[in-house]
Amino acid sequence: MTPPSSSDSLDSLIRHTTDNGVSWITLNRPEAMNALTWDQREHLIALLSAASADPAIRAVVLTATGKGFCAGADLRGAQPPTPTERVPGDVARTIRQGAQRLIAAVLDCEKPVIAAVNGTAAGIGAHLAFACDLVIAAEQAKFIEVFVRRGLVPDGGGAYLLPRLIGPQRTKELMFFGDSVPAAEAERLGLVNRVVPDADLAKTAHEWAERLAQGPTRAIAMTKHLVNASLESDRATAFAAEASAQEINMTTRDANEGVASFVERRTPGYHGR
Repeated sequence: MTPPSSSDSLDSLIRHTTDNGVSWITLNRPEAMNALTWDQREHLIALLSAASADPAIRAVVLTATGKGFCAGADLRGAQPPTPTERVPGDVARTIRQGAQRLIAAVLDCEKPVIAAVNGTAAGIGAHLAFACDLVIAAEQAKFIEVFVRRGLVPDGGGAYLLPRLIGPQRTKELMFFGDSVPAAEAERLGLVNRVVPDADLAKTAHEWAERLAQGPTRAIAMTKHLVNASLESDRATAFAAEASAQEINMTTRDANEGVASFVERRTPGYHGR
């Protein structure tokens, strides 16, 4: 899949372009099924952080080239220096500072993030897609909770994300067996918003991203936060957060424009401010 425009990237293995307020982040190691090395992961986290801070960026699309969306962490690729002797706590620290930071960067991004899943998403690659706010999958895409095949516990936020998306029983089925889940089944389970023909993935992602980029960016950011936080809040806390968010949102130019356009019976023009 190719973004709608191209420009020089800080890292050719993660192409980054902007187009009409949309930040396109494209994993570009097709020969490795876009498995992520630690330095690529850090670059991806930095791009998501930059999108949050840049008022000109109003939506993010995360996609990839080739047959794979992301095959997870590349344990054979470039890695930071490791101690000569592993001690208790090293593995947990690596996960906290690595895969979990990546998933948190998607969840905490202040702009809506679309995953345009072009192919296989396995392990951390699947969790990277599930952490996104909206997931569009090509018909050839598939999702694999591959950890059990390697005798490992799911990490990178998997045991946090999946139960909230599809419930504990379905999550256990996917994680206990590690079966490949085709795009159509992922849509039926609720892991994917929309499945489209392979040739339509870029077009659909572009259309969705442009709709988001033309919307009230701060209101969408606060909506994202409210929905994510509500999964861990009681009703009183969620209601209070909702009221406070609306109070803050009503100070934005876009909220004033939205109300004015309704009164004046015209289409609103939002600017992300």
